[in-house]
Amino acid sequence: MTDQAQSPESDIPGKPTSASRTTLSHIMTHSDTNLLGTVHGGVIMKLVDDAAGAVAGRHSGGPAVTASMDEMVFLEPVRVGDLVHVKAQVNWTGRSSMEVGVRVLAERWNESTPATQVGSAYLVFAAVDADGKPRPVPPVVPETERDKRRYQEAQIRRTHRLARRRAIKELRERRAAEGYED
Repeated sequence: MTDQAQSPESDIPGKPTSASRTTLSHIMTHSDTNLLGTVHGGVIMKLVDDAAGAVAGRHSGGPAVTASMDEMVFLEPVRVGDLVHVKAQVNWTGRSSMEVGVRVLAERWNESTPATQVGSAYLVFAAVDADGKPRPVPPVVPETERDKRRYQEAQIRRTHRLARRRAIKELRERRAAEGYED
């Protein structure tokens, strides 16, 4: 892809990956904990969705809604007093959808030790207009080798999402034709 990439459907100029990349940081408190005393996974998921939504809105230049969350992985527990950094960027764009990759890092708020990756996720957002209908998004322009790798991996995930959706639809149609009710 070049810096002048444009969507074939809409003549929208491309935007570099760095144009919408963002980091959301939050100190975890007792109100964020689960019954085990660590930060509730749902709290982390909300931060992930918030950061990804900001990136999707920035990249698309307007409202974007969460269509799916893939592969939310929790690598380490997050504790009260951790400063959590949620880093997000657009990895891939389609006509009206975007995949946003998110890395979650945590560090003690009062220590100068390096942050540790504690989670990651991939989310798909759809850009919408004022009526909630899909609208075109600018193509993302990968800038670094890492961005290019993420773009290629996102294309693979998209292919898998579409194949899974198609296989499930076919299974349901076959079961309905055989007289099974869901």
